[in-house]
Amino acid sequence: MSKFLKIKGRSWAINPHPHGQIWAQRSIPQEVQKKTIQQQNYWNKQGSSLLGDYIKQEAKSGERIILENDTFIALVPYWAVWPFETMIVPKRHKVSISYFSGKEISDYASILKKLTILYDNLFETSFPYSAGIHQAPTNGEDNKFWHMHMSFYPPLLRSADIKKFIVGYEMFANPQRDFTPEKAAQRLKDCLGKHYLEV
Repeated sequence: MSKFLKIKGRSWAINPHPHGQIWAQRSIPQEVQKKTIQQQNYWNKQGSSLLGDYIKQEAKSGERIILENDTFIALVPYWAVWPFETMIVPKRHKVSISYFSGKEISDYASILKKLTILYDNLFETSFPYSAGIHQAPTNGEDNKFWHMHMSFYPPLLRSADIKKFIVGYEMFANPQRDFTPEKAAQRLKDCLGKHYLEV
């Protein structure tokens, strides 16, 4: 049952609680399978983690990096399709969250909180998003090439009232970017600070 929330004179239907799922199945889903293949191919050729090398490359320019702490980085990936799509990636090669140290657990919680505050501050509303953690399959195989990461796919486009819809050409031919990942990263960085409701 949805509840209604008033923000800036508008009524919004909201869920009374966040919705979370953990999927465990015998087969590896297509998205995870694609990531498995690419990360394994890269590992076999380079002898290093694909995402680990990618975040080192991003760190050199810093243009798409939004947040960073001792052990994690949050950025808008250059391949982002959703306007404010982001990723949180551990700086050290970790195949899953079960290998995090106490410091990494604390830093992970901290960067998650800061990123979701940036989302809320962007349009001064409770910002909707879908988030997912991808990590090494638990299929009994050696998945040392996997690099855990968390992705966020928020649907809001230019304001709290304008959503991005993926339809037609974007679904069947090629996703379209509404603005560059660099502009999205800068807009999110501009929202640094306290949550807008605490100001």
